[in-house]
Amino acid sequence: MLKAVWGGAVVAASERCQEVEGNCYFPPNSLVKEYFRVSSTRTKCGWKGRAHYYHVVVSGLENIDGAWYYPRTKLAANHIKGWVAFWRGVEILGEKLKD
Repeated sequence: MLKAVWGGAVVAASERCQEVEGNCYFPPNSLVKEYFRVSSTRTKCGWKGRAHYYHVVVSGLENIDGAWYYPRTKLAANHIKGWVAFWRGVEILGEKLKD
């Protein structure tokens, strides 16, 4: 099981994460929704599509754009459509399950 941890809280946990370009993507239903706030930030990836971001908020502390996802993807990235990845100090802990 992998866990995404920030500010002392587990903000996501799953046994079904997918790794893409060194980032672990968590399925949307693995997020603890209370820790996420929609961000207006958008970026573009040439092969995945347009990324949308979340602020990760724990105990009043805000990690600006600490998570991202692709609500719509290009064909090559369909397997991570809607899945969430983390950065900016969010720790990914645990072991991935072998396929």
